[in-house]
Amino acid sequence: MNKPEISLIIPFLNEEENLPLICAALEEYLPAVGVPVEVVFVDDGSSDGSCDWLRQAEFHNFTAKLVKFSRNFGSHPAVRAGFMNASAPNCVWLGADLQEPLEIIGEGYKRIQQGYDLVLVQKNQVKVSKSEETFSRIYSAMIRKWAIPGYPEKGVNTIFFNEKVKNALNANPELNSSVVLQVISMGFKQTILNMDYREREHGHSKWTFGKKLKLLIDSFVSFSFFPIRMVSVLGFVFAFIGALIALDLIVVKIFNIRPVTLGWPSLISVLMIGFGITNISLGIIAEYLWRTLDAARARPVFIIDEVEQLGGGSEE
Repeated sequence: MNKPEISLIIPFLNEEENLPLICAALEEYLPAVGVPVEVVFVDDGSSDGSCDWLRQAEFHNFTAKLVKFSRNFGSHPAVRAGFMNASAPNCVWLGADLQEPLEIIGEGYKRIQQGYDLVLVQKNQVKVSKSEETFSRIYSAMIRKWAIPGYPEKGVNTIFFNEKVKNALNANPELNSSVVLQVISMGFKQTILNMDYREREHGHSKWTFGKKLKLLIDSFVSFSFFPIRMVSVLGFVFAFIGALIALDLIVVKIFNIRPVTLGWPSLISVLMIGFGITNISLGIIAEYLWRTLDAARARPVFIIDEVEQLGGGSEE
């Protein structure tokens, strides 16, 4: 088979029931894409027979490889590992549960051929639980407001990108971060692809509330100053309220406006000022920690999209 043009990353965790189904669906669909496709299966610490099934399976319309973790590291590290082991210049990832339509592969590749570097795939319609829908809506709104203003309103479920984005992503792996937000923040030429999703038919989702909460925290710590600013603002608010209470007590005492009880009002004043100063201090310390964290991540100051020699000629 020719060198692959597209690498499809499929991270999985205990998907023994779904792997035969998605492989059969890929065998049927991929010839219509028209270019060679490689599938990179990434085992995120499965304890069932998923890997054994893959080792015994035969693939005809695509090449395949297995990347196996020593333990469970999470879906985003699994996706990163898949991208780093991808042989093709163009990459996309899909879940093993067949909720994402396989048409994402063909439609995403068309967008890349049209000149886009990054295709953001968002759910147009899908039947999910009320809690999952609520979380997705809140997450998207918060990311748009306080982290990445251009983040799609309906969120991003997966991404399709070319070699330019792949190299930039693989050159800057980040721990406890979001692959989607990191790629979007790079600022390459991007477009949105709306797709209808299906319900999960077999097994249960590994996308637990704890993992959703971790993603929310990781997203804000990695891509937003909002938590740090909030601590500082709260510190100033508490300190200001405490100062007003203290000033009121002093004025009332000096001018004998009313009887003053030097009990709980004084205690509240001291506590408010104390907590305010503490939060201000924490906010200042957090500012330094944020910059230390940024330096440790070694994110590039800028990313070169292309180099063009004006007046004729070219330069690498």
